[in-house]
Amino acid sequence: MFRRLAGHAPALALTAAALVALTAAPATAAVAAASAPATAPARHERPVLPDRVELPDGFLPEGIATGIGPWAWFGSRADGDIYRANLVTGEGRVVAQGPGTPSVGLKVDHRGRLFVAGGPSGTARVVDARTGELLADYPLTSEPSFVNDVVLVQGAAWFTDSQRDVLYRLPLGRHGALPEAAETVQLGGDWEQVDGFNANGLTATPDGRGLLVVNSTTGVLHRVDPATGATTVVDLGGASLMNGDGMLLLGRTLYVARNTSNVVAVVRLDRAGARGTVARELTSDDFDTPTTLATFAGGLYLPNARFTTPPEPTTPFWVTRLDLHL
Repeated sequence: MFRRLAGHAPALALTAAALVALTAAPATAAVAAASAPATAPARHERPVLPDRVELPDGFLPEGIATGIGPWAWFGSRADGDIYRANLVTGEGRVVAQGPGTPSVGLKVDHRGRLFVAGGPSGTARVVDARTGELLADYPLTSEPSFVNDVVLVQGAAWFTDSQRDVLYRLPLGRHGALPEAAETVQLGGDWEQVDGFNANGLTATPDGRGLLVVNSTTGVLHRVDPATGATTVVDLGGASLMNGDGMLLLGRTLYVARNTSNVVAVVRLDRAGARGTVARELTSDDFDTPTTLATFAGGLYLPNARFTTPPEPTTPFWVTRLDLHL
Protein backbone atom coordinates (compact mmCIF):
# COMPACT_ATOMS: atom_id res chain seq x y z
CA MET A 1 0.00 0.00 0.00
CA PHE A 2 1.25 3.45 -0.95
CA ARG A 3 1.31 6.30 1.51
CA ARG A 4 1.54 9.77 -0.01
CA LEU A 5 2.87 12.36 2.38
CA ALA A 6 3.18 15.51 0.33
CA GLY A 7 2.84 16.97 -3.13
CA HIS A 8 5.59 17.45 -5.66
CA ALA A 9 8.91 18.53 -4.21
CA PRO A 10 10.07 22.07 -4.98
CA ALA A 11 12.97 22.45 -7.34
CA LEU A 12 16.27 22.12 -5.53
CA ALA A 13 18.13 25.36 -4.91
CA LEU A 14 21.60 25.43 -6.43
CA THR A 15 24.70 26.96 -4.92
CA ALA A 16 25.51 29.46 -7.61
CA ALA A 17 28.90 30.50 -6.28
CA ALA A 18 30.16 26.93 -6.19
CA LEU A 19 28.88 26.20 -9.69
CA VAL A 20 30.46 29.31 -11.11
CA ALA A 21 33.77 28.39 -9.53
CA LEU A 22 33.64 24.97 -11.16
CA THR A 23 32.52 26.03 -14.61
CA ALA A 24 34.18 29.42 -15.03
CA ALA A 25 35.18 30.19 -18.61
CA PRO A 26 38.44 31.88 -19.60
CA ALA A 27 38.49 35.50 -18.47
CA THR A 28 38.22 38.15 -21.20
CA ALA A 29 38.15 41.92 -21.00
CA ALA A 30 38.27 44.83 -23.40
CA VAL A 31 41.72 46.35 -23.15
CA ALA A 32 43.01 49.34 -25.03
CA ALA A 33 45.56 48.44 -27.68
CA ALA A 34 48.22 50.67 -26.21
CA SER A 35 48.07 48.90 -22.87
CA ALA A 36 47.42 45.36 -24.10
CA PRO A 37 49.71 42.80 -22.49
CA ALA A 38 52.22 40.98 -24.64
CA THR A 39 51.07 37.60 -23.33
CA ALA A 40 47.67 35.93 -23.54
CA PRO A 41 45.22 36.64 -20.71
CA ALA A 42 45.43 34.28 -17.76
CA ARG A 43 42.84 31.53 -17.58
CA HIS A 44 40.86 30.73 -14.47
CA GLU A 45 41.53 27.13 -13.52
CA ARG A 46 39.09 24.81 -11.82
CA PRO A 47 39.72 24.46 -8.12
CA VAL A 48 41.44 21.31 -6.98
CA LEU A 49 38.70 19.18 -5.48
CA PRO A 50 39.49 17.18 -2.34
CA ASP A 51 40.35 13.53 -2.93
CA ARG A 52 38.56 12.64 0.30
CA VAL A 53 35.32 13.89 1.83
CA GLU A 54 34.71 13.07 5.46
CA LEU A 55 31.35 11.72 6.60
CA PRO A 56 30.05 11.75 10.17
CA ASP A 57 31.63 9.24 12.54
CA GLY A 58 29.51 6.13 12.90
CA PHE A 59 27.41 6.99 9.84
CA LEU A 60 27.77 3.61 8.04
CA PRO A 61 27.37 4.86 4.44
CA GLU A 62 26.31 2.72 1.50
CA GLY A 63 24.58 4.66 -1.30
CA ILE A 64 25.48 7.91 -3.03
CA ALA A 65 23.58 10.18 -5.41
CA THR A 66 24.74 13.25 -7.33
CA GLY A 67 23.25 15.30 -10.11
CA ILE A 68 22.24 18.71 -8.77
CA GLY A 69 25.09 21.20 -8.35
CA PRO A 70 28.02 20.23 -6.11
CA TRP A 71 25.83 18.22 -3.75
CA ALA A 72 26.05 14.53 -2.95
CA TRP A 73 23.61 12.56 -0.81
CA PHE A 74 24.51 9.51 1.27
CA GLY A 75 22.32 6.96 3.03
CA SER A 76 23.12 5.42 6.41
CA ARG A 77 22.92 1.69 7.03
CA ALA A 78 22.62 2.43 10.75
CA ASP A 79 19.29 4.27 10.91
CA GLY A 80 18.47 5.47 7.40
CA ASP A 81 19.56 9.10 7.88
CA ILE A 82 20.31 11.04 4.68
CA TYR A 83 23.47 13.18 4.75
CA ARG A 84 24.11 15.90 2.17
CA ALA A 85 27.70 17.02 1.48
CA ASN A 86 29.17 19.76 -0.67
CA LEU A 87 31.85 18.06 -2.79
CA VAL A 88 33.67 21.38 -3.26
CA THR A 89 33.99 22.40 0.39
CA GLY A 90 33.50 19.03 2.09
CA GLU A 91 30.90 20.53 4.43
CA GLY A 92 27.63 18.73 5.06
CA ARG A 93 24.77 17.93 7.38
CA VAL A 94 21.98 15.41 7.91
CA VAL A 95 18.97 16.63 5.89
CA ALA A 96 16.56 13.78 6.64
CA GLN A 97 16.15 11.65 9.73
CA GLY A 98 15.89 7.98 8.89
CA PRO A 99 13.04 5.63 9.76
CA GLY A 100 15.30 3.48 11.93
CA THR A 101 15.98 1.05 9.07
CA PRO A 102 18.80 1.32 6.50
CA SER A 103 18.94 3.63 3.50
CA VAL A 104 20.92 1.86 0.79
CA GLY A 105 20.88 2.78 -2.93
CA LEU A 106 19.95 6.38 -3.82
CA LYS A 107 19.12 8.34 -6.97
CA VAL A 108 18.04 11.98 -7.32
CA ASP A 109 15.85 13.24 -10.16
CA HIS A 110 15.74 16.69 -11.79
CA ARG A 111 12.77 17.60 -9.58
CA GLY A 112 14.95 17.33 -6.49
CA ARG A 113 13.49 14.05 -5.24
CA LEU A 114 15.57 11.27 -3.74
CA PHE A 115 14.49 7.69 -4.41
CA VAL A 116 15.78 5.52 -1.57
CA ALA A 117 16.14 1.72 -1.36
CA GLY A 118 15.26 0.46 2.11
CA GLY A 119 17.41 -2.65 2.44
CA PRO A 120 16.00 -5.32 4.79
CA SER A 121 12.87 -3.24 5.51
CA GLY A 122 11.50 -4.33 2.12
CA THR A 123 10.51 -0.76 1.32
CA ALA A 124 11.32 2.19 -0.91
CA ARG A 125 10.69 5.82 -0.13
CA VAL A 126 10.87 9.21 -1.83
CA VAL A 127 12.39 12.18 -0.01
CA ASP A 128 12.71 15.87 -0.82
CA ALA A 129 16.46 16.21 -1.41
CA ARG A 130 16.56 19.81 -0.14
CA THR A 131 14.32 19.74 2.93
CA GLY A 132 14.40 16.05 3.83
CA GLU A 133 10.60 15.89 3.82
CA LEU A 134 9.26 12.38 3.29
CA LEU A 135 7.09 12.50 0.17
CA ALA A 136 6.01 8.87 -0.12
CA ASP A 137 6.83 5.39 1.09
CA TYR A 138 6.16 2.06 -0.52
CA PRO A 139 6.05 -1.39 1.09
CA LEU A 140 7.48 -3.53 -1.72
CA THR A 141 7.34 -6.98 -0.16
CA SER A 142 6.61 -8.78 3.08
CA GLU A 143 9.06 -11.58 2.19
CA PRO A 144 12.65 -11.65 3.53
CA SER A 145 14.38 -9.12 1.31
CA PHE A 146 17.15 -6.59 0.81
CA VAL A 147 16.02 -3.75 -1.44
CA ASN A 148 19.43 -2.64 -2.62
CA ASP A 149 19.87 -0.35 -5.61
CA VAL A 150 17.74 2.02 -7.69
CA VAL A 151 17.89 3.58 -11.15
CA LEU A 152 15.61 6.10 -12.87
CA VAL A 153 14.98 5.06 -16.47
CA GLN A 154 12.09 4.61 -18.92
CA GLY A 155 9.76 6.77 -16.86
CA ALA A 156 10.11 4.66 -13.73
CA ALA A 157 12.20 4.05 -10.64
CA TRP A 158 13.54 0.48 -10.63
CA PHE A 159 14.86 -1.32 -7.53
CA THR A 160 16.83 -4.55 -7.06
CA ASP A 161 16.29 -7.05 -4.26
CA SER A 162 19.42 -8.97 -3.32
CA GLN A 163 17.39 -11.70 -1.58
CA ARG A 164 14.68 -12.25 -4.21
CA ASP A 165 14.78 -12.88 -7.98
CA VAL A 166 12.63 -9.85 -8.79
CA LEU A 167 12.85 -6.15 -9.62
CA TYR A 168 10.43 -3.55 -8.29
CA ARG A 169 9.10 -0.79 -10.54
CA LEU A 170 7.57 2.54 -9.53
CA PRO A 171 5.95 3.85 -12.74
CA LEU A 172 6.03 7.64 -12.77
CA GLY A 173 3.08 9.49 -14.21
CA ARG A 174 2.67 12.79 -16.02
CA HIS A 175 5.18 15.38 -14.81
CA GLY A 176 6.79 12.71 -12.67
CA ALA A 177 3.70 12.02 -10.54
CA LEU A 178 4.32 9.30 -7.97
CA PRO A 179 2.25 6.12 -8.38
CA GLU A 180 -0.18 4.62 -5.92
CA ALA A 181 1.73 1.34 -5.70
CA ALA A 182 4.82 -0.47 -6.93
CA GLU A 183 4.90 -3.33 -9.43
CA THR A 184 6.94 -6.54 -9.11
CA VAL A 185 8.77 -7.88 -12.16
CA GLN A 186 9.96 -11.49 -12.02
CA LEU A 187 13.48 -12.14 -13.30
CA GLY A 188 13.69 -15.05 -15.76
CA GLY A 189 15.69 -16.28 -18.71
CA ASP A 190 19.37 -16.70 -17.83
CA TRP A 191 18.95 -15.42 -14.26
CA GLU A 192 20.44 -17.76 -11.62
CA GLN A 193 19.41 -17.20 -7.99
CA VAL A 194 22.01 -18.60 -5.57
CA ASP A 195 22.72 -18.52 -1.83
CA GLY A 196 23.98 -15.17 -0.64
CA PHE A 197 23.57 -11.72 -2.21
CA ASN A 198 22.21 -11.82 -5.75
CA ALA A 199 20.84 -8.84 -7.72
CA ASN A 200 22.73 -5.78 -6.59
CA GLY A 201 23.89 -2.89 -8.80
CA LEU A 202 21.45 -1.60 -11.39
CA THR A 203 21.66 0.79 -14.34
CA ALA A 204 20.41 1.25 -17.92
CA THR A 205 21.94 -0.14 -21.10
CA PRO A 206 23.72 2.42 -23.32
CA ASP A 207 20.77 2.51 -25.74
CA GLY A 208 18.34 3.03 -22.84
CA ARG A 209 16.15 0.11 -23.91
CA GLY A 210 17.19 -2.38 -21.25
CA LEU A 211 18.51 -2.69 -17.73
CA LEU A 212 21.82 -4.05 -16.49
CA VAL A 213 21.94 -5.96 -13.21
CA VAL A 214 25.02 -7.49 -11.59
CA ASN A 215 24.82 -10.60 -9.39
CA SER A 216 27.28 -10.03 -6.54
CA THR A 217 27.80 -13.71 -5.76
CA THR A 218 28.13 -15.19 -9.24
CA GLY A 219 29.89 -12.14 -10.71
CA VAL A 220 27.66 -12.30 -13.79
CA LEU A 221 26.29 -9.18 -15.49
CA HIS A 222 22.78 -9.54 -16.92
CA ARG A 223 20.80 -7.55 -19.44
CA VAL A 224 17.11 -7.37 -18.47
CA ASP A 225 14.13 -6.77 -20.74
CA PRO A 226 12.07 -4.27 -18.68
CA ALA A 227 8.82 -5.41 -20.27
CA THR A 228 9.15 -9.09 -19.34
CA GLY A 229 11.97 -9.46 -16.79
CA ALA A 230 13.74 -11.93 -19.10
CA THR A 231 17.51 -11.74 -18.69
CA THR A 232 20.46 -12.65 -20.89
CA VAL A 233 24.04 -12.91 -19.74
CA VAL A 234 26.22 -10.04 -20.96
CA ASP A 235 29.23 -11.53 -22.76
CA LEU A 236 32.33 -10.15 -20.98
CA GLY A 237 34.71 -12.67 -22.51
CA GLY A 238 34.85 -14.73 -19.33
CA ALA A 239 35.62 -11.81 -16.99
CA SER A 240 33.95 -11.86 -13.57
CA LEU A 241 32.37 -8.96 -11.65
CA MET A 242 32.24 -10.87 -8.37
CA ASN A 243 31.42 -8.62 -5.41
CA GLY A 244 29.84 -6.23 -7.90
CA ASP A 245 27.86 -3.56 -6.08
CA GLY A 246 26.86 -0.10 -7.32
CA MET A 247 27.18 0.65 -11.04
CA LEU A 248 27.46 3.87 -13.05
CA LEU A 249 27.02 4.16 -16.82
CA LEU A 250 28.72 7.04 -18.67
CA GLY A 251 28.12 6.73 -22.40
CA ARG A 252 29.13 3.17 -23.23
CA THR A 253 31.48 2.85 -20.26
CA LEU A 254 30.18 1.01 -17.22
CA TYR A 255 31.89 1.49 -13.86
CA VAL A 256 31.26 -1.29 -11.34
CA ALA A 257 32.25 -0.95 -7.67
CA ARG A 258 33.46 -4.38 -6.54
CA ASN A 259 33.11 -3.71 -2.82
CA THR A 260 35.27 -6.16 -0.83
CA SER A 261 37.63 -6.50 -3.81
CA ASN A 262 38.43 -2.77 -3.36
CA VAL A 263 38.44 -2.09 -7.10
CA VAL A 264 36.29 -0.43 -9.74
CA ALA A 265 35.92 -2.46 -12.93
CA VAL A 266 35.80 -0.35 -16.12
CA VAL A 267 33.68 -2.14 -18.73
CA ARG A 268 33.36 -1.04 -22.37
CA LEU A 269 29.94 -2.05 -23.69
CA ASP A 270 28.28 -2.23 -27.07
CA ARG A 271 25.26 -0.03 -27.64
CA ALA A 272 22.72 -2.68 -26.64
CA GLY A 273 24.63 -3.73 -23.52
CA ALA A 274 24.75 -7.32 -24.80
CA ARG A 275 28.54 -7.71 -24.73
CA GLY A 276 31.54 -5.87 -23.40
CA THR A 277 35.15 -5.97 -22.28
CA VAL A 278 36.65 -5.28 -18.87
CA ALA A 279 39.20 -2.73 -20.02
CA ARG A 280 40.91 -2.10 -16.68
CA GLU A 281 40.41 -1.83 -12.94
CA LEU A 282 40.81 1.26 -10.78
CA THR A 283 41.85 1.19 -7.17
CA SER A 284 43.08 3.47 -4.40
CA ASP A 285 44.98 3.10 -1.14
CA ASP A 286 42.08 5.08 0.33
CA PHE A 287 39.52 2.35 -0.44
CA ASP A 288 37.93 0.40 2.40
CA THR A 289 35.03 -1.49 0.78
CA PRO A 290 33.68 1.07 -1.70
CA THR A 291 30.06 0.15 -2.34
CA THR A 292 28.54 2.62 -4.78
CA LEU A 293 29.69 5.41 -7.07
CA ALA A 294 28.57 8.65 -8.67
CA THR A 295 30.23 11.35 -10.74
CA PHE A 296 30.83 15.07 -10.38
CA ALA A 297 33.22 17.49 -12.12
CA GLY A 298 35.37 14.85 -13.79
CA GLY A 299 35.64 12.54 -10.82
CA LEU A 300 34.19 9.33 -9.43
CA TYR A 301 33.03 9.47 -5.82
CA LEU A 302 32.77 6.26 -3.77
CA PRO A 303 31.63 5.98 -0.15
CA ASN A 304 33.60 3.42 1.84
CA ALA A 305 31.27 1.11 3.79
CA ARG A 306 34.09 -0.51 5.81
CA PHE A 307 32.18 -3.80 6.09
CA THR A 308 35.14 -5.52 7.80
CA THR A 309 35.45 -2.88 10.53
CA PRO A 310 33.23 -3.35 13.62
CA PRO A 311 31.13 -0.16 13.69
CA GLU A 312 31.29 2.10 16.71
CA PRO A 313 29.86 5.60 17.21
CA THR A 314 33.39 6.94 16.75
CA THR A 315 34.29 4.87 13.67
CA PRO A 316 35.36 7.25 10.85
CA PHE A 317 33.83 7.03 7.39
CA TRP A 318 34.73 8.86 4.22
CA VAL A 319 34.24 9.22 0.47
CA THR A 320 37.10 8.63 -1.98
CA ARG A 321 37.42 10.64 -5.22
CA LEU A 322 39.07 9.13 -8.31
CA ASP A 323 39.99 11.32 -11.26
CA LEU A 324 38.17 10.06 -14.36
CA HIS A 325 40.87 11.48 -16.63
CA LEU A 326 43.71 9.37 -15.24
